Amino acid sequence: FSPLKLGQKLNEGKTKQIIELADESGHVLVQSKDQITAGNAARKDQMEGKAAIANRTTSCVFKLLQEAGIKTAFVRQQSETAFVAARCEMIPIEWVCRRLATGSFLKRNPGVKEGYRFSPLKMEMFFKDDANNDPQWSEEQLLEKKFCLAGLTIGRCEVDIMNRTTVAIFEILERAWATQNCTLVDMKIEFGVNVSSKEIVLADVIDNDSWRLWPAGDRGQQKDKQVYRDLKEVTPEAMQMVKKNFEWVSERVKLLLEPQASGRVVVLMGSISDLAHCEKIRKACGSYGIPCVLRVTSAHKGPDETLRIKAEYEGDGVATVFVAVAGRSNGLGPVMSGNTAYPVINCPPITPDWGAQDVWSSLRMPSGLGCSTVLSPDAAAQFAAQIFGLSDHLLWAKLRASMLNTWVSLKQADQKLQACSL
Repeated sequence: FSPLKLGQKLNEGKTKQIIELADESGHVLVQSKDQITAGNAARKDQMEGKAAIANRTTSCVFKLLQEAGIKTAFVRQQSETAFVAARCEMIPIEWVCRRLATGSFLKRNPGVKEGYRFSPLKMEMFFKDDANNDPQWSEEQLLEKKFCLAGLTIGRCEVDIMNRTTVAIFEILERAWATQNCTLVDMKIEFGVNVSSKEIVLADVIDNDSWRLWPAGDRGQQKDKQVYRDLKEVTPEAMQMVKKNFEWVSERVKLLLEPQASGRVVVLMGSISDLAHCEKIRKACGSYGIPCVLRVTSAHKGPDETLRIKAEYEGDGVATVFVAVAGRSNGLGPVMSGNTAYPVINCPPITPDWGAQDVWSSLRMPSGLGCSTVLSPDAAAQFAAQIFGLSDHLLWAKLRASMLNTWVSLKQADQKLQACSL
């Protein structure tokens, strides 16, 4: 890690400092502290090594989200105890997302049993106001406040975007933690407005102070800051146990960046004249990080060769989705589908002259064949990604973030159009 030229301290909270970077305009250093607090700092203690543990955790979580396609303020991990982030004006709201009812939710909603499952997720927001113990706010209160940060007024559109983004972030992390047999119970995050791009981004940190984590869904094994909140008295032994839990999380969180299972797409084309169509499928697979192989074979003219190629890819233990690209009469998809237990997607290159007739050879199948038909090369790759995403949380995260980003861009396009026509 190379040393940085630091400017002035912009802000200091209970567990970190924000310092201007003299040589990188629009960037700041987020420096963690070895302090742990609970109940709005009613209880606070030094925990040696906490800064490094928290920084490791938050850097991994932000990398995971950023690689999925979520917009964050994170730029890079700078040292053991600090990371570089885009400078933001923070929106003073904690967004809380819950899968299971526990903690303050039970106090505020008597009669609800601990562990009550929220589907869809339960969203709450709290105004950051230490003097009043961060009161819960309604959307209406937030809208009426008309916060203006870095020139952006927080209105209906911005609130909707933050709401949606919080849910997507929770779902991505929930799925990631599930690979370690850990239940993500609830989580709090904060957003800021990037002062350079004027975009709302996930900011602040996500570390072991930000969530509740129950291994195997068992509260008795909780690994998060709740363990510290629950201490009857703070003894050196108790603090050692808290630190062990925090270390366990920072080690586990690294594993969340590792792909679970890798699959591949094998595109079979009936003729080399279909290559351009197939290259589009390969390119789209590349955007999801899925390896894609192109082969030429005709089920009409060389069925033995088609089945030999099929056997080659069935025999090496790699999860495979076949995509059949055949113009005119599609024999390739149905023959593959009738002879493999792997998924087969028909993606015929439709021509204007006979397309309306040709497509029936991909749609109307003999019984016992389960191949699907997707006309767009991009959509065929997306469908393959969704199949692999069932067993690969990182791929699923990309699909989930892409869905969010599409929703956000539609929302913003609508907002721009309304502003123009007013």
